[in-house]
Amino acid sequence: MAKPKSPIELFETGENFYSQHYFGVHQVQQGEQTGFIFRVWAPNAQALWLVGDFNEWERSLPLRKDAHFGVWEIFTPLPKVGDFYKFLVKQADGREVYKIDPFATAFEKRPNNAAVIQTIPERKWRDKAWQNSAKRSGQLDQPLTIYEVHASSWACDEEGTPYTFKQLQETLIPYVKELGFTHIEFMPLMEHPLAESWGYQLTGYFALCSAYGTLDEFQQFVETCHLNGIGVLVDWVPGHFCINDDGLAKYDGTPQFEYEDPVKAKNIRWGSLNFDLSKPQVQSFLISSTLYWIEMFHIDGIRVDAVSNMLYLDYDEGPFSLNDDGSNRNWPGFYFLEKLNAVIKQAHPDVLMIAEESSSETKITGTIESGALGFDYKWDLGWMNDTLCFYEMDTAFRKYHFRLITFSFMYMQKENYILPLSHDEVVHGKRSLLHKMWGDRYKQFAQLRNLYVYMMTHPGKKLLFMGSEWGQFLEWKSTESLEWIDLDDQMNHSMQEFTKALTLFYQNEKALWELDHTPETIEIIDADNNEETVLSFIRKGKKQSDFLIVVLNFSPIERHDFSIGVPVSGLYEEVFNTEMKEYGGTWTVLNQVCQASSEPFKHFPYRIQTIVPALGAIILKPKEVDLKRK
Repeated sequence: MAKPKSPIELFETGENFYSQHYFGVHQVQQGEQTGFIFRVWAPNAQALWLVGDFNEWERSLPLRKDAHFGVWEIFTPLPKVGDFYKFLVKQADGREVYKIDPFATAFEKRPNNAAVIQTIPERKWRDKAWQNSAKRSGQLDQPLTIYEVHASSWACDEEGTPYTFKQLQETLIPYVKELGFTHIEFMPLMEHPLAESWGYQLTGYFALCSAYGTLDEFQQFVETCHLNGIGVLVDWVPGHFCINDDGLAKYDGTPQFEYEDPVKAKNIRWGSLNFDLSKPQVQSFLISSTLYWIEMFHIDGIRVDAVSNMLYLDYDEGPFSLNDDGSNRNWPGFYFLEKLNAVIKQAHPDVLMIAEESSSETKITGTIESGALGFDYKWDLGWMNDTLCFYEMDTAFRKYHFRLITFSFMYMQKENYILPLSHDEVVHGKRSLLHKMWGDRYKQFAQLRNLYVYMMTHPGKKLLFMGSEWGQFLEWKSTESLEWIDLDDQMNHSMQEFTKALTLFYQNEKALWELDHTPETIEIIDADNNEETVLSFIRKGKKQSDFLIVVLNFSPIERHDFSIGVPVSGLYEEVFNTEMKEYGGTWTVLNQVCQASSEPFKHFPYRIQTIVPALGAIILKPKEVDLKRK
């Protein structure tokens, strides 16, 4: 019988998925002494010292190296919980640099960067019912609406200080619950030195950013979300890391976490360094980080950032180091992502794995056995780009570009998609969603309502960035609170009420999600009416009687006696209309119930006629119908 591998051997072979239990700092008992043991991986360093509050930051505590594995270690009774510490690393070339602990679970507040010694008590979680709930998993046949949040700019106090998770627990959770979203997704919460990076330039892969509060406050936040029926997703960045000298960059003086090839290592676009995903130690480090966040905080899903950067050698701005045959596939990145998903799904099959990925060359969602990478969902960035391009366009030209709004129907079953209207679309001069819309203020709100109906009724799950629910006009600023004062304006307030009504409507209508990722979920009525610029389709549930008729008018002309093909005879009732007065429109009553006539329309045996508001959308539902289709 083979001898079990030690934690350090598992780390060396890329199989230690809980490497934080070995590395970092841990309180232990050695003989009669209680103290702390520190371990760090730095194979090519010449020497390491532990420095901190407990030894006046002097070189009095040298670490001892395991020559075979390149791991340095020291036990000392001197530190106490709450002390700050770093490693002073004499690198391969003799240069001495103060470095963070890569496995630290806490850091002092920015701009300082020392790690903090803390013990993590065992939490008695109260969310067992949520953990056992089917809706937690975000399965393909369940509703999934995500409210995307940047934790430090959702709201600030009177002094302009961002809310901590203790404050967000009291404000954000009831707000999201009232709006009807099923999940909150946070932009990266791990420690990062520069707030303006939004968390996408990480240093501490096992530490909650000190600006957001404490570990137990975030645990309490997640637990409260679960007790209120809300899931929590977190962005995570395994492709690249912060280039700061005190972080992972050339930790031991050589390319330790990054690629040895300087072209592959340097990420020009983001001014960072790419992880060498072929190294088993890096694989252990990153997969351990993922499991840490899932298990320490009961996270319901991980959104993996910048997957394309890991899959393709020519994704960056160049120059490139391609494969010997000239191909651009980054095979180490491909196999790492397969491994990541396999490990996470084996340990936590209900945790959602979501990819932010922009190409169509690699199958992202689906089982690894089928050739996919094993993700549950992929952001549909193509849908987002085409859709916003269409809505920004002057309505007079939309009929010439109608394919922008219908093309997604051609590929919508190739992956399991999330339709994202995310932070990336409302920053860096791109303007807010409301500001993108054509026309005057009234028309902008009308089209924003139209856009949200299009998103909510299109196959796929949904994501909306904070502030977009009420139509904040100013572009998102990561260093300031949302413009909550906007809600004093009646149009913004009505927009917020509309989003709430639409989100709850989506949750209550099985036809909008029950068959979401099957071809049967949608039947196109008319996607060729580019002259009037009106799109119509049917969304279907599992029961034959469970279907909705969706009609979207992208022109500023109200369409009277508008013909819509329907599959069965009977009565059809309007159940949603974007132009109702309570939503910011001018209509005070819904359209009358429609009686289907036997006059065919397109490939449908029956038709109804109704009024479709200018720049508006309506949804109809069968009221009394004969389900025997001709």
